[in-house]
Amino acid sequence: MTRPGTDAQPLRVAIVGAGPTGFYATDQLFRQPGLVAEVDMYDRVPTPYGLVRAGVAPDHQKIKAVTAVFDKVAANPRFRFFGGVELGRHVSVEDLRAHYHMLLYTTGAQTDRRMAIPGEDLGRSHAATEFVAWYNGHPDYRDLTFDLSQERAAVVGVGNVAADVARILSRTPEELAATDIADYALEALSESRIREVYVLGRRGPAQAAFTNPEVRELGELAGADITALPDEVELDELTRQALERAPDRATQ
Repeated sequence: MTRPGTDAQPLRVAIVGAGPTGFYATDQLFRQPGLVAEVDMYDRVPTPYGLVRAGVAPDHQKIKAVTAVFDKVAANPRFRFFGGVELGRHVSVEDLRAHYHMLLYTTGAQTDRRMAIPGEDLGRSHAATEFVAWYNGHPDYRDLTFDLSQERAAVVGVGNVAADVARILSRTPEELAATDIADYALEALSESRIREVYVLGRRGPAQAAFTNPEVRELGELAGADITALPDEVELDELTRQALERAPDRATQ
């Protein structure tokens, strides 16, 4: 039997999940010297690019520009994409094993990490995954509704996603219109009555996970100001000592 990976018998690979990992894996397969591979990529949703499309904030177009690399991968004549195909519903693992030499699963995390706190399941409490996917037009979340009639919103967490959510809630309709935000989300956010957004962190500013560029963007909003209460940004002694031991953490 001819070993797969030649012109006579290409290595047939099925990749389940059309996000960045799937495309980078495909690129590596095509770059292997002496290996002839054919890649079929499957995804449950109709469109590729995973979190680059559904997770990156719509006002971060430079980050989304990475899809140009994926487009080059997809242009390879030995690559095919099949959207709207759900593993276990439209095709089984046994089906894939019968037609491919190799299977790669690059689906990523599908659910949120729950906080297990009282009130988490109240009507106006939402996971960031839901809100982010909603304003990015993900088909699983486009029909969700968010109560934007209140004047105050709280974002729990101090990472980059929290900064994204706070920024999108605070942008003016004109700012949002210049992005690729979903049309229905733009319409809803344009009617938003939210005037104050509180970002809540469990620990102090030195432990915040967002990067400096994300913080700077909050200070550049056209219709909002960022305020930090002095007593909330005071460093305790243990944190001060930790920063002295690793000064780069304070300037990243």
